[in-house]
Amino acid sequence: MAERGRGSARGGRGGPAPRGRAPPPSGDLKKGSSKSKREAILDLSKYVNERIRVKFTGGREVTGILKGYDQLLNLVLDEVEEELNEPQLHVRSLGLVVLRGPTITLLSPVDGSEEIANPFIAQE
Repeated sequence: MAERGRGSARGGRGGPAPRGRAPPPSGDLKKGSSKSKREAILDLSKYVNERIRVKFTGGREVTGILKGYDQLLNLVLDEVEEELNEPQLHVRSLGLVVLRGPTITLLSPVDGSEEIANPFIAQE
């Protein structure tokens, strides 16, 4: 009777056993050249120790001093205040916090920004 299943020459489940190494990925890589480092889309280094405003999915909004960040856009903010607009405007102090990057929808510096009237609303 023929050997089936375990240890057969076919390599087990899913087809023949791989032989040798997989071919290198196609691209512009040449022998001797190193991979270029990916640059971040957003350079937050100029906002370290500056006050920034952060908006999250779900509508929450906080302001604080940027102390650190990583490539996933996780942020460390100090002196954080959350602005709640529930029944009336209320500010809640949170102190030092870590903000998860995937939940952030907007980042903006607080200094140099001011609220303006909406130019798209029809004047009465």
